[in-house]
Amino acid sequence: MKWDPSKYVEFGNHRDRPFHDLVARVRSVEPGKVVDLGCGPGNLTATLADRWPMARVVGIDSSEDMLRKADSLRRQALPQHSHEQQPGGLTFEQGDIAEWYPDADTDVVVTNAALQWVPGHQEMLAGWLRHLKPGAWFAMQVPGNFTSPSHTLMRQLAESSEWSGRLSGVLRHDGVVGSPADYLGIMLDAGCAADAWETTYQQVLQGEDPVLEWVRGTGLRPVLAALTAEEAADFEAEYSALLREAYPSTSHGTVFPFRRIFAVAHKPA
Repeated sequence: MKWDPSKYVEFGNHRDRPFHDLVARVRSVEPGKVVDLGCGPGNLTATLADRWPMARVVGIDSSEDMLRKADSLRRQALPQHSHEQQPGGLTFEQGDIAEWYPDADTDVVVTNAALQWVPGHQEMLAGWLRHLKPGAWFAMQVPGNFTSPSHTLMRQLAESSEWSGRLSGVLRHDGVVGSPADYLGIMLDAGCAADAWETTYQQVLQGEDPVLEWVRGTGLRPVLAALTAEEAADFEAEYSALLREAYPSTSHGTVFPFRRIFAVAHKPA
């Protein structure tokens, strides 16, 4: 299941805002090492290097396509993020979030819209917090829209008699993420000071079938990967008709409410 970096950043202003809202709650002053788990194309990871220019900022992602895009952005930004100006620098590494653990030097961990792809991440979170050094920060954000029409309609169509033979077990929406209270409890149980909240962004999308275009870059990927090109086109035609009814176009565009779940932990020094 490959990622398309250009499709992922298509709605950049909307996708970027939760990241900035999340990182604004991290009050680390001079971290030595900052990790971005699930860094994607790296454009947001680079803003961490801007905020903490003396830190070593490491973006980690499992997708080769995303990392190629991230490294291209890094090379373009070398005059700004050079080792001469930044003793730590900005780097990207390929890795599986499920196999990652913070090392003794990690001061800040940010993971934005990535943990929903990692089964069992709530148990992993508890382990990560235990391994973080005193004074470290952990900030996470996951989408909380799995019960919204964009996902329930996708699931219902995939489970229909027409498609269940090809798509049985492909989508895993139930229990993918926890509630803000779930993440808050994990962080408090780990002995951290913690803050958890949710925000529903009322996003106004433009263009033809914009909600379909949105989910093509994220939630629809497993479906498209399981189908042939002809089958994918047929599925999208049915799905887009359902989306147009659930998210009608207005004179201002298509309003797409998008719920996000945030949590930030600070381990006592």
